[in-house]
Amino acid sequence: MAKTISPITLFLFLLLSSLSLTLATDYPLSTKSRWIVNNKGQRVKLACTNWPSHLKPVVAEGLSSQPIDYISKKIKDMGFNCVRLTWPLELMINDTLAFNVTVKQSFERYGLDHELQGIYAHNPSIVNIPLINVFQAVVYSLGRHDLMVILDNHKTVPGWCCSNDDPDAFFNDPKFNPDLWMLGLKKMATIFLNVNNVVGMSLRNELRGYNHTAKDWYKYMQKGAEAVHTSNPNVLVILSGLSFDADLSFLKDRPVSLSFKKKLVLELHWYAFTDGTGQWKSHNVNDFCSQMFAKERRTGGFVLEQGFPLFLSEFGTDQRGGDFEGNRYMSCMLAWAAEKDMDWAVWALTGVYYFREGKRGVVEAYGMLDANWHNVHNSTYLRRLSVIQPPHKGPGIRRNHHKKIFHPLTGLCLVRKSPCHDSELTLGPCTKDEPWSYSHGGTLEIKGGHKSCLEGETAVGKSVKLGKRCTKVKQISATKMHLSFETDEGSLVCLDVDSDNNVIANSCKCLTGDVSCEPASQWFKIF
Repeated sequence: MAKTISPITLFLFLLLSSLSLTLATDYPLSTKSRWIVNNKGQRVKLACTNWPSHLKPVVAEGLSSQPIDYISKKIKDMGFNCVRLTWPLELMINDTLAFNVTVKQSFERYGLDHELQGIYAHNPSIVNIPLINVFQAVVYSLGRHDLMVILDNHKTVPGWCCSNDDPDAFFNDPKFNPDLWMLGLKKMATIFLNVNNVVGMSLRNELRGYNHTAKDWYKYMQKGAEAVHTSNPNVLVILSGLSFDADLSFLKDRPVSLSFKKKLVLELHWYAFTDGTGQWKSHNVNDFCSQMFAKERRTGGFVLEQGFPLFLSEFGTDQRGGDFEGNRYMSCMLAWAAEKDMDWAVWALTGVYYFREGKRGVVEAYGMLDANWHNVHNSTYLRRLSVIQPPHKGPGIRRNHHKKIFHPLTGLCLVRKSPCHDSELTLGPCTKDEPWSYSHGGTLEIKGGHKSCLEGETAVGKSVKLGKRCTKVKQISATKMHLSFETDEGSLVCLDVDSDNNVIANSCKCLTGDVSCEPASQWFKIF
């Protein structure tokens, strides 16, 4: 099929391409053991959001609600440094769809008249250009706002994802021809060869289905990796696992064999439902969270120990607050991600979808933005993510050997109310550089100036203070996130938080067994 690109579209493409070349000069990225680094060898942590562009209209969501550059700026303002941008394979292997279908035609095809009017209002320049050029325009807008892009091949056929019954779930399914897939990867890699902010390509989202095997995974994923690297040696090559990308365990005894080095990243997904529906509800949360720490190490975390970066490319929960299991999972997952200093991408940026599963205007409960794509959906949720946005260790990261004491439920950290050595403790921004140390002997102390440590004089229900009379603080419960000590009265208490975020001493709760008890107010992760 001949490619028809208008002079206006060509001018737009060339203009945007030239702008993209003015980005930071520390690209391309590569790997150094378990870290992703820039061309100076300094760590670059991926702290991303997922921006879907793989549904039936094949247009990045939200462009009927806000200008492209507004959304890009909003992503940056929320503290993210990159976007996992999804795309359907047909965008690369179906030239008619890519080059001959405009945004206007695509929206009209699905009866999205109201949404099309929104495009006219907020992004009139894209109404009459082909879908592939709109995809490029989004990438370049992200680049203008100094945002890195991971190009994620989410599906073959445009639409919502994912089920075991999908015809494109695994290689050689009716809608998943491996040869066409590799062709599409090559074309996508080539299109963005000289676009600096495109730093990685994720080869396929959530491989799954009734026919998936590790044998075929090795056969095709290694070929796909070689195809991408040959076409664009600058990008990181990101490989997802099996079972909806919840399992990389097969790599433990047989690593990937590739002709290139220092470009391979593995990816993993983890949601509350990944562990089975009802599991977070039917177990003691301390016990189950500890089991999940062990499971994540078995199913994917071990690659960090093998010297490969691990990208948690999807996680998240319902931000409306009513997801009982999701809320339990989120505190556990954030503690794990903080300790491991993971690279990650939260699902999802979306406020509302144009057209999802046959319905118009579906609100994304997991979305970072509201239905108007204007305001942050849940500021507390974003604050919780902000703790894991900056890197804490790795090549080039200044190491002061101070610990942070993170409270996953709130996204805040343990800080002093005042700089005095006998100050009471509260929760505050994790950006505050409190010089905490935690010794193996159990002393939790602030160093620098007047040395002070956590005292045991506190009575149950009273504020916890720093002073000179140190008490031993132990990490107890299966998660090791309860910080306990013995008061002068002989009571065993744990750090807890009151309604004003003051840190108090309370009886340790939910340590084991009790299914209904909520321990998260007493969870503190030292990292």
